[in-house]
Amino acid sequence: MTLADPTHVRDTAITTSHLSKTFGEGDTAVLALRDVSLAIPKGEFVVMLGPSGSGKTTLLNQIGAIETPTSGSLRVGDLELAGLDDAARTHFRRHQVGFVFQFYNLVPTLTARENVQLIAELGDDHDAADRSEQALAAVGLADRLDRFPGQLSGGEQQRVAIARALVKSPPVLLCDEPTGSLDLETGRSVLELLRSTVAEDDRTTFVVTHNSTIAQMADRVLRLRDGEVVDEAMNEHPLAPAELDW
Repeated sequence: MTLADPTHVRDTAITTSHLSKTFGEGDTAVLALRDVSLAIPKGEFVVMLGPSGSGKTTLLNQIGAIETPTSGSLRVGDLELAGLDDAARTHFRRHQVGFVFQFYNLVPTLTARENVQLIAELGDDHDAADRSEQALAAVGLADRLDRFPGQLSGGEQQRVAIARALVKSPPVLLCDEPTGSLDLETGRSVLELLRSTVAEDDRTTFVVTHNSTIAQMADRVLRLRDGEVVDEAMNEHPLAPAELDW
């Protein structure tokens, strides 16, 4: 389903054209994405909704160069991802996109500072130590730098994960159920943090979630079903996380 003509959207952060993804072959083949065409301008907060198996995470993984398309075009900024070799895809992931997951994926034997610094160093950041401290301070953890993940609450661990994703200043942030394992108030604070990065840094942020309430704070809402984008809507007046009616 084609919902937007990419040639008519200026300053696009993410553009897909007839993007499809198939897993497996023959009788066992599963078409996870079907002819998806989108054009997302820079600096938008986008929420993707859909039931399990609808293709949400697959689309997120395509944008993050974790998986390769079967057919179609996918551009992030000016870079066409389809057809990149492994080295180029790794370089893209290290420098152009940040990831936040439901289960924080922190290294348990590293402190908060070290978890963030590890990613900064992978991105060839020569000021990795300073930038890591700055990133943790920005998410409200300046006093938790030397705590290990097991010494942090769930909300604090997710803030470390967000600092880790943001330390390399990626133009695109991809979040897969970032509040799924958090309580209500902690989830709100994490959403507030994610929303603020859009306004402050003109960053394009994609959030995949089952929680339709979160869509009220989005600039753009996409609904997926059976691998297709079946609806695309804009919010003229997105709500702040504190205003969401849970």
